[in-house]
Amino acid sequence: MLLAGEEGEARERLRETAELYRRSWEEAGPTSFGRLIGMIKAAVLAGGGAEEAAYVREALGDESETPVAAYALAIAALVDGDDSLAGHSAHTMRQGSDPLGRAADAVAALADGDRARYTAAIGAVVADFEGRAEHVTGVPIADTALMFERIAARRGIASGVTSPLLPG
Repeated sequence: MLLAGEEGEARERLRETAELYRRSWEEAGPTSFGRLIGMIKAAVLAGGGAEEAAYVREALGDESETPVAAYALAIAALVDGDDSLAGHSAHTMRQGSDPLGRAADAVAALADGDRARYTAAIGAVVADFEGRAEHVTGVPIADTALMFERIAARRGIASGVTSPLLPG
């Protein structure tokens, strides 16, 4: 529904999700990787992200040693169109948890422009999230899939994933 431009009620849900991320961003410490992820994720969900991507890249440079920092950098790199950095960051993400590894698969597929791999990867992300109703901070976790779909739509390879947890 969002990709077709028929946002209606879903637009309000996106605003609410973005607001939750903005609040968590304000409450987190300035060097918190979660803060950086939340900030850029909210911006992508709201249809933007360029300014936030620049901030994340400035905060982290081009190297991230931890999987969570690499996740923030990967999102920023995808928004900026720096597919080489996104692919490198995906490699570091895989050293983290299984969900980060699934997200890394989506990042790598987006960076490569591989629609089939992206569709499989985003399906795994949604399947992982459908078993849990909320992220540890209380923000709906299906927004990760929606964020990737927004980035994929800009690249012309969105899969149109559906989930009872996704807005709309």
